[in-house]
Amino acid sequence: MVTNLKLQDVKGAYDVIIGLGSWCGPSLYLRQRGLRRFAFPLDWMISNSISDVSRLLDNRFVGFMDLEQLQKTKGTSALLEDGVAVLSEGNQVYQDAHFILDTRYNIISVHDFPVLPNQDWMHSYDVYRGRLNHRIDRFFRILEHSESVLFVRWGEVTADEAAELHAVLSSLVRGTCNVLFLQTLLDLENVQEIDWGMDGICTLQVPDSRPNDISIWNYALDGLRLTNRWGM
Repeated sequence: MVTNLKLQDVKGAYDVIIGLGSWCGPSLYLRQRGLRRFAFPLDWMISNSISDVSRLLDNRFVGFMDLEQLQKTKGTSALLEDGVAVLSEGNQVYQDAHFILDTRYNIISVHDFPVLPNQDWMHSYDVYRGRLNHRIDRFFRILEHSESVLFVRWGEVTADEAAELHAVLSSLVRGTCNVLFLQTLLDLENVQEIDWGMDGICTLQVPDSRPNDISIWNYALDGLRLTNRWGM
């Protein structure tokens, strides 16, 4: 059943709004609108399987990105420092980063491990590990002390997967826990709202081919704001 009501229910003020993948878009567009105050573990990663994300959260990130389960995979992208591209020495070109797969959770770091001449990707692991641990600790601390939290995720999702993820997130959040899913569909031309009849879940069906369409993100994020709970 398509409805215009559910999205309006989600709109309003939250102590924190957190991007949950499946790519960098949620964190990027939240930041552009001033809705992202903190860096969190999944901000700049590829997490195509929502079931794996639920499993990761249910496991409280235990074992996530442990060195023994990582492997370099095909592909490179820009090296980022919390979403900002890093220039190489001499400030001539932007630096690249390896794609590093966590084989336990099937999540890929695409912006953290710099491609450096004559240097293995593992050389950067300790620095990355420290940064990731800090973001994981912050994630749980913020959730524990927030009265209202909104999570935003772009990608494929079924009703059962949405319910599973919401249940896991609700167990971590002390107060109100809402999830806004941007469910990608092939051959869809316009955004539409679908009501799965589940509390705390809003789903927008969006064209799979338009992840960077600012009009879609404006439609999804308009009317959201942050409280002063974590004011900076």
